[in-house]
Amino acid sequence: MQHPALSHPAVLPLAELLARLQLLRAAGKRLVFTNGCFDLIHPGHADLLARARALGDVLILGLNSDSSVKRQNKGPDRPVNPFAVRAFVLAHLASVDYVTEFDDDTPLELIRAIRPHVLVKGGDWTPDRIVGRDIVEADGGTVLSLPLIPGFSTTALIEKIRAGG
Repeated sequence: MQHPALSHPAVLPLAELLARLQLLRAAGKRLVFTNGCFDLIHPGHADLLARARALGDVLILGLNSDSSVKRQNKGPDRPVNPFAVRAFVLAHLASVDYVTEFDDDTPLELIRAIRPHVLVKGGDWTPDRIVGRDIVEADGGTVLSLPLIPGFSTTALIEKIRAGG
């Protein structure tokens, strides 16, 4: 369910995002893309997004839809936070310029549409497993797997909460 108070001008449908990116690209801006569920935001997320943003001028975050998260077998109660909540929080981070939703199991079609200069994933993704790598590299772009801060994960956080600690 969409909550009317949870809107932010940086959360855009793909068509509107692509129109804005066309202008930014024409102005010579370097576009960086990453994606994920970002269910419960923790320091590892904030750090990764800040380092991704530092690689260019604009950070676009592809955010999994609720149904896409459910299909990833992260657990029957995931996502904990619905898309509107996750997008609202992420859009308020200084490092995130735009958030757009995708409903596929992977962000391949989103990457194909956006054509970022830089594609970033967390260090738990080896470069050979990063979806969209071939598209970005064929365009002359860069694909990076950035190291994660040890000890932070949404799954571990949920387990800690369930254990009462």
